[in-house]
Amino acid sequence: MPLARSLSVTSLSALEEWDEEFDLEDAVLFEIAWEVANKGKSRQGSSMVGGIYTVIQTKARLTAEEWGENYFLVGPYVESNVRTQVELIEPPTPILRRTIDKMNSRGCKIYFGRWLIEGSPYVILIDVGFTAWSLDTWKSELWDISGIGVPWFDREANDAVLFGFLTAWLLGEYAAQSEEPHIVAHFHEWLAGLGLVLCRQRQLPVATIFTTHATLLGRYLCAGNVDFYNKLSEFNVDKEAGDRQIYHRYCIERAAAHCAHVFSTVSKITAIEAEHLLKRKPDIITPNGLNVKKFSAMHEFQNLHAQSKNRIQEFVRGHFYGHLDFNLDKCLFLFIAGRYEFSNKGADLFLESLARLNYLLRVSHSDLTVIAFFIMPARTNNFNVETLKGQAVRKQLWDTAQTVKERFGKKLYESLLVGQLPDVSKMLDKEDFTIMKRAIFATQRQCQPPICTHNMLEDASDPILNCVRRIGLFNSSSDRVKIIFHPEFLSSTSPLLPMDYEDFVRGCHLGVFPSYYEPWGYTPAECTVMGIPSISTNLSGFGCFMEEHIADPSAYGIYILDRRFRGVDESCNQLTSFLFQFCKQSRRQRIIQRNRTERLSDLLDWRYLGRYYISARHMALAKAFPDIYQYELNEPTSTSGFRYPRPASVPPSPALSRHSSPHHSEAEDNDEDECYDEDLEAEKDRVNIRQPFVVPFKNKSSLFVTNGDGEGDATEKN
Repeated sequence: MPLARSLSVTSLSALEEWDEEFDLEDAVLFEIAWEVANKGKSRQGSSMVGGIYTVIQTKARLTAEEWGENYFLVGPYVESNVRTQVELIEPPTPILRRTIDKMNSRGCKIYFGRWLIEGSPYVILIDVGFTAWSLDTWKSELWDISGIGVPWFDREANDAVLFGFLTAWLLGEYAAQSEEPHIVAHFHEWLAGLGLVLCRQRQLPVATIFTTHATLLGRYLCAGNVDFYNKLSEFNVDKEAGDRQIYHRYCIERAAAHCAHVFSTVSKITAIEAEHLLKRKPDIITPNGLNVKKFSAMHEFQNLHAQSKNRIQEFVRGHFYGHLDFNLDKCLFLFIAGRYEFSNKGADLFLESLARLNYLLRVSHSDLTVIAFFIMPARTNNFNVETLKGQAVRKQLWDTAQTVKERFGKKLYESLLVGQLPDVSKMLDKEDFTIMKRAIFATQRQCQPPICTHNMLEDASDPILNCVRRIGLFNSSSDRVKIIFHPEFLSSTSPLLPMDYEDFVRGCHLGVFPSYYEPWGYTPAECTVMGIPSISTNLSGFGCFMEEHIADPSAYGIYILDRRFRGVDESCNQLTSFLFQFCKQSRRQRIIQRNRTERLSDLLDWRYLGRYYISARHMALAKAFPDIYQYELNEPTSTSGFRYPRPASVPPSPALSRHSSPHHSEAEDNDEDECYDEDLEAEKDRVNIRQPFVVPFKNKSSLFVTNGDGEGDATEKN
C-alpha cells in the first residue's frame, strides 16, 4: 500500500471532476472519533470535545446519504449519552453481527445502534473501561512495535490506547469476515489515531484517512504565549513536546499522520502548522461545514434577529436596573464565545479594543451604547445575587405596569361607555401613583451593575476580570461600552438569561472572535449562517477560507483581522477601527449587511464542503486499492467561479456615506437614494458558487448524476 503524495487542495475550484466511476457497493466506511455520540466529557470527566463533535454530527446526514447502510460511526460507549442520544438495535448485516458477537465473546463489550440525529447513522460504541484489564498488555505491545511509551498517570492517553486497540481489532475482525472487503476508515484526532497506526502495522486491507482538527503541540505552544507562527520552522518539536509532558501523545498523533494513506486537516493555516510540527504536508484540506437551514421567506432571518434581540434587551433591562440611562434602541450587542482560553481565543485583544472603543465613542459624543457579552465557561459556585435581583426587579416593574394599565384601561372603558371623553387627570388616582412610586424606589441601586453574572471561584486570578480591572470598564454611566461576563454556556432553562446559544447569536449585532490560535472557527461560521456579521482573523481557518473566496469580505460582514503580519498593538488598533466603523453604521446599513452575510451561508453548507471529504475518501481508496480505484487530483488553478465579487451597490461601510456620526446615520434610514437592490445582488452572488453536490442513491453504482439532457455530469450539476 504505497504512500504516494497528492497535491494539497486549498480552494473549492481545485477539486476537479474525476473521470473514473467509483463503485461504492462493495465499500464500507467506518468513521472513528472519540466524539461520536459523546458531547461533553471523557470517561474521567474532563472536557475534551467541542468542534469535532459538531463536525461529526452535522456531516452525518450527507455521508449517510452517500454511503447508505454501509456507513458506520465508531466511538466510545458513555452510558449517560447513550440513554439520551442512541437507540440500541441489532446489527443490520450478518458480517457485522458476527464481528461484534466474536469480539463480545472474547471479553469486549460492543454496542450497536442508531444515533438519533439528522441522517440517523449507525453507531458502533465500544466500552473501553470494560477491557481495561488489557491495558498493560497493549501498552507493552505498543512499546514493542513503535517505541511509544504511555505513562500510567495520563488517563486520556490510556483511553486512547484502549480505544485504538479495540478499533483496530474491530476493523480486523470485519475484514476477516468479509470476502472482498474494501474498507475505508476515517480517524479523527490523536485520541482515535492509534487505531490507524495499528491497522497499518498489521497490514489490514483498509484505506485509512487521518484528520487533525488542531495539532496537540500547536495548541500547547500557543497557550504558552510564544511567537508561534513566526517561529514555526524553528521549534525543536521533540523537546517542546517533552517539556510539556505530552511527548507520548505527540508521537501517537505524528505516527497517525505519517501512517495514513491520506492525511487531512481543516484549514490552510493548520496545514502549515502540521507540515512543520507533524512533518507531513496534508494531502487535502477538509474545511468544516454546517447544515444550513434556508428559510422560505428571504427576510425571515431578519425577523428572528428582531425577536431574539428583544429577549436580550429584556435581560439588559434587568441587569442595568437603576442605571438604565441609555437608549436600548441605540444599543449594539457584541459577543465572544467559546472555550475559556484567554489569549488563544483573543479575549485579551477584544477587551483592550473595547477600552479604546469606549474612548472614541465618548470623545465623539456618540449616543450609541455597546454591550459586549463574554460567553466563556469558568469555575463558579452559583449565580450572582445582584444579577438575579436585577431580573426580579425587572419582573416586578413589569407586573406593576400591567396592574396600573389594567386599572387605567377599566376607567377609560367605563368613561367611553357613558359617552364622555375621559378626564386624563382623574384616570390615575393616588393609589396608582403610590404603587408606581414604590416600584421606582425599588429600582434604586447603590452599586454599579455587575460585570460577572456568577460568583467566580477564582475571582482574584480570573484573566477577564483582572483585565477589566486594569482597563477600568466597570459599567459606569459615563462609559459607552458595557461588559457582561457570563461564565457558563447558555441554556433556555437558565433563570437568568433563558436563551439557547443559537437564539442568542441571532439577537446580537456582531460576533467578535480575534483568535490567535483557531484551526477552523465554528463560532464565526455559525454567525454567518444566521446572518450575523463577525470579526475573525487571518490566523483562523474560517478567516483564511473567507479571504480566499470573497473579494471584499467586510462588505459581506466578514471582517478579517490581521494577526499574522502585525504586532499586537497594530492588531488591536485594527480591531478598534473595525468596531468603531461598525458602530457608525445606520440601522439600514446593518440590515443590508446582514442580508449579504446570510447569503454567504451557502459557502459553509455541507452540501458544498462535503465534496472535500468525498474527495479524501476516493483518494484513500485509490491509494489502498490501486487495481480497483483510480483517482487523479490536478494542480489547483484559480478560484474563478468561487469568488464573491465586491457588491455593486453602495457598501454598508460608513466611510463612503454622507455622514460619519451614528446620530446622523440613523437619520439616513429612510433615504431611498442609495443604490441597493437585494434581489439583484442575491442573484449575482448565486452565480458565483457551484450548485451543491447531489448525493447519488446508494443503490446506484456510480457517482454520476444525470442532467436534464440525459447526459452524465460527474459528481454535480453545473
